[in-house]
Amino acid sequence: MCGEAVGEDTVAGTIVVCSCEGTMPLDTAAITRGCAGTVVTAEQLCRRELGRFKALLGTGDLTIGCTQEQPLFEETASDAGVAHQIRYANVRETAGWSVDAGAAGPKMAALFAAAGEPMPDISLLALESKGVALVYGVDAVALEVARRLADRLDITVLLSNPTEVPPPRTTAFPVLKGTIRKAAGVLGSFELGVDDLAEPAPSSRSTLVFGPARDGATSHADLVLDVTGGRSLFAGDGLRAGYLRADPRVPAQVEALITQAADLVGTFDKPRYIQFTESLCAHSRSRKIGCTRCLDLCPAGAIEPAGDTVAIDPAICAGCGQCAAACPTGAASYALPTADALMRRLRTLMVTYRTAGGLAPQLLLHDGDHGVQLIDAAARFGDGLPATVLPLQVNEITQVGSELIAAAFAFGAVSVVLLSRAKPKHDQLGLERTVALSHQLLDGFGYGAAGLSVLQTDDPDHLVQALRTVPRSLPTATPASFLPIGDKRGVLQTAMKEFARVAPTPVDRVALPAGAPFGAVDVQVAGCTLCLACVSACPTSALGDNPDQPTLTFNESLCVQCGLCANTCPESVITLVPQLDIAAWSAGTRTLKTEEPFRCIRCDSAFGTRAQIEKVTQKLSGMGHWMFSGENEKRLTLLQMCEKCRAEATIIDAVDPYATTPRPRARTTEDYLRERAAGKDEFGEG
Repeated sequence: MCGEAVGEDTVAGTIVVCSCEGTMPLDTAAITRGCAGTVVTAEQLCRRELGRFKALLGTGDLTIGCTQEQPLFEETASDAGVAHQIRYANVRETAGWSVDAGAAGPKMAALFAAAGEPMPDISLLALESKGVALVYGVDAVALEVARRLADRLDITVLLSNPTEVPPPRTTAFPVLKGTIRKAAGVLGSFELGVDDLAEPAPSSRSTLVFGPARDGATSHADLVLDVTGGRSLFAGDGLRAGYLRADPRVPAQVEALITQAADLVGTFDKPRYIQFTESLCAHSRSRKIGCTRCLDLCPAGAIEPAGDTVAIDPAICAGCGQCAAACPTGAASYALPTADALMRRLRTLMVTYRTAGGLAPQLLLHDGDHGVQLIDAAARFGDGLPATVLPLQVNEITQVGSELIAAAFAFGAVSVVLLSRAKPKHDQLGLERTVALSHQLLDGFGYGAAGLSVLQTDDPDHLVQALRTVPRSLPTATPASFLPIGDKRGVLQTAMKEFARVAPTPVDRVALPAGAPFGAVDVQVAGCTLCLACVSACPTSALGDNPDQPTLTFNESLCVQCGLCANTCPESVITLVPQLDIAAWSAGTRTLKTEEPFRCIRCDSAFGTRAQIEKVTQKLSGMGHWMFSGENEKRLTLLQMCEKCRAEATIIDAVDPYATTPRPRARTTEDYLRERAAGKDEFGEG
């Protein structure tokens, strides 16, 4: 097994580490210290020593320290009919090909161990495109794109503000003019609203002559190819599947669009990046808005309000993960991988590194595209990663939440670097908020915020140099080794507790900025009537009551600072207090206010709360309204009776709560004739 044994946290099998023809040194002693399984070394496992690999296939599960030749190993295992699991760890580009390779033994052990950590299966969504494409753009470029794709796609051209367009000798595809005013949908199901739509006359001679235009037309397409050079039709440029956009003034972009569009016919599997549990969502209750974090952050426009919850369209979702990183309840959680699986891989990486003798670990979080390419380039053409830098691949760095960062420092990291593109694909507001929150936590608990940074670069040499000079936080003297289990909120709570427990400067409470996913509520007890509207609105049961007595309770470990309680409170006596108070988390549920119930003035049974009944009675009696003054003042006593006695008083005592002042009797024809006979005028006067 690699790393420390905790319960059933074991990885059985054989580890095969190859020196890749002697191009990297192997510290088998360090690897053996970190990994309790059998360690086998090789020099050219993929060619000259492939027979050794075949011999190992029947011995159990294998972890191979090579990803370059993974297809060959998979084919060999398949031909041998081996059912054992084979895992792969890239120790060459991430550890062996480095000027620090001689000291990279503990790092290699950690990489082998992390590779053995199982990841859950990915759920997929099928998107189907039949190749119906709308080319939207300026004259010559749009027509050229359409001409080159006409044999692969079912093309329609929509020209935006056409000038002098020569008519084609043969009409290979429809050419219209118009302006797209609104757009919705995704690959296979776009719906476009078009204004100023017009068709050309078939008799057009030297240039296309368009007929009468109309607004409000609707067009449907599987693909939209935008070469207008104007603003994107969708939020998050480049994030909408099936919407391809290129600047018509940049030929390379147009060529790339044509190449990509030609292959977008058929059925495509798209990962379901987000797991969403409606019952946990804290967006709204009773038309009162609470949490809007995901709505504020989604760069692709995939999230919309849907009553008390939000709705996430998996077809539109681009997988940035900012909604999951910010979601305080865990209603939205990332699935590539899940929060607990990613945390377990992090734990295995960090714990094994220590076990193998590694010191002062630095965590590098990177994506599987830009990050992997940069690390490979640094290994092949530069100095490679430092021996203390442990790379951990995620799908998108914007999926990283404060719980993963806190756990890294709790596990003993001295720095955490999130590697980003020099020009990110989309805004990273969610990541910025996560880093800002983590900085305050690091400062508050004595680690120091200097060790957490976002590195935006496309230069491998800059990456290596930055990693060697990055500031460090104060490490914990007693690194944690907790095993994360449970849902996203549970993982978050566990990580924060351990982060605080092993902190260089342990404190009970750290104040946090508004928007933090945990904190307290400040209730002005004197103004609270114990109506318990806040309890009904609270989506996490942080606020509670007592069925036997009017009571308001609060459990701070459950509070997600959604604000629904404050927005619902009719007395406006609740204020959010963002903070991380570990002592309050450990204290459990506490009572904020309690009082004796109000007793019915007729039967002495308990009902309601004294503060609530007295406040309503006081307000109504002070209004001076005729319904509750003078002889109608007795109606106020109905408020001080239980439901049963109130009904009895209304019937037996003839206390009608809806009665109004008597109205004068309407005069009838008989009244008029009687009054005339008595010598009175039409107004009833003598």
